[in-house]
Amino acid sequence: MNTVPYMSVASATQADLDRSLFDLTGRVALVTGGGTHLGSAMAGALCEFGARCYLAGRRSDVVAVAAASMRERGHGVASLALDVTDGAAVDSAIARIVDESGRLDVVVCNAGANAESAYPPDTDVDVFRQTMESHVVGTVITASAAARRMRAAGSGSIITVSSVHGSLAADPRLYEGLTKMPVRSSLAYQTAKAGIIGATRNLAAELGRSGIRVNCISPGHIPKGDADPEFVRRVINGNALGVMGRPEDLGGAVVLLASDAGRFITGHNLVIDGGWSVW
Repeated sequence: MNTVPYMSVASATQADLDRSLFDLTGRVALVTGGGTHLGSAMAGALCEFGARCYLAGRRSDVVAVAAASMRERGHGVASLALDVTDGAAVDSAIARIVDESGRLDVVVCNAGANAESAYPPDTDVDVFRQTMESHVVGTVITASAAARRMRAAGSGSIITVSSVHGSLAADPRLYEGLTKMPVRSSLAYQTAKAGIIGATRNLAAELGRSGIRVNCISPGHIPKGDADPEFVRRVINGNALGVMGRPEDLGGAVVLLASDAGRFITGHNLVIDGGWSVW
């Protein structure tokens, strides 16, 4: 009977556990939705650990500004305009990256437009479809195009981005009476984010034997800009750590999943919510 080689924790050497496991030097990453907020923070973390990053987004001016800012900090960053719902454009972008860099090791599927949507029972079906297209279809198109290149190389890490609301319903009481209303999770958004988690697990199952790992991160409440103080208070009171999330709080998880430190992790949904979902 064939057996799988096994190393106990006690017999592992320091070399097996050192910081080099997180080193991304020489690796190439694509981050969609990479020009703002969570995307630029995740790209910045990958760069800090040595990766060369391509930032992609629908607005070329936004991703160009983000890339220029990272280059000023000494990182190797390029930008490109990309609509992830356009399969031909995604294939072309990935071909360009491979032609320029000779490889593609990491893809973070972060793009997804958050359109305003009515809440049940008045859900706008057209907006619902657009949200599913942007988040779920765009993620699957990007992950599939990347996997075709990674399969030839025999390795790669694909990281999708869902939300704590991909697993939990949004509590409407969190938003009641706010004067400076944050974007509330809608039925369309939550359904799309749940779909991303499901797609991640199926992609991991299909691509694992090709050396490709596929994992998901699910951020909690990480508002853009200045949030309503009452909203902040409610979030802080509602999670186990008693703090508000920041974009940079995703960096460690992304580096773990992108690097050799995460070599035995696939099909996982890593929730990063300060303990919002523990109750």
